[in-house]
Order: sequence, then structure tokens, then C-alpha cells
Amino acid sequence: MAKPNKKGPTQTVEIYCAACQAILFKYRKGGKGALVKCFKERISRDYTTQAGVCPNCEAVFARDTLVRGTPAFKMIGGKVRMK
Repeated sequence: MAKPNKKGPTQTVEIYCAACQAILFKYRKGGKGALVKCFKERISRDYTTQAGVCPNCEAVFARDTLVRGTPAFKMIGGKVRMK
């Protein structure tokens, strides 16, 4: 399969924890669909201290994985909110 576009989209969304509303990422997302995965190269600002764990309530919101050979976070359903 093809790798994701290096430059990526220009639209930036903010990713929040669903439980405590703490900001987790600023992410360059493409498309209009739900947030299923976040490619690490598209994260423009990371507010977390530990990978996949909310810094405020310490809830696990994502798993570290490889998608099409590129490092990414696979989001756990219902744990994050996008604005």
C-alpha cells in the first residue's frame, strides 16, 4: 500500500480527551471522517508527556502502531474528541 502524503493536509484540528477535555494534539487531518488514526509526522503540536496517555487524567486514549509502514497512533473509540 502507498504511504501517506509527506506534506499532508493544511487543515489543523485540535484533539481533546473525552473524559477531562484536556488538549492532547494539534493535528493536520485530511478528510471529513472520524478520527481513527493519527500519523506521528502530521502532529504539529504534542501536549502529552507519555505516548497515548492523557497528561491530566492519565487515561489511555491511543495505541502505538505502524500503519502502511509509518508510525502512528491508533485511537481507542470514544476516548478522544476533535474540534
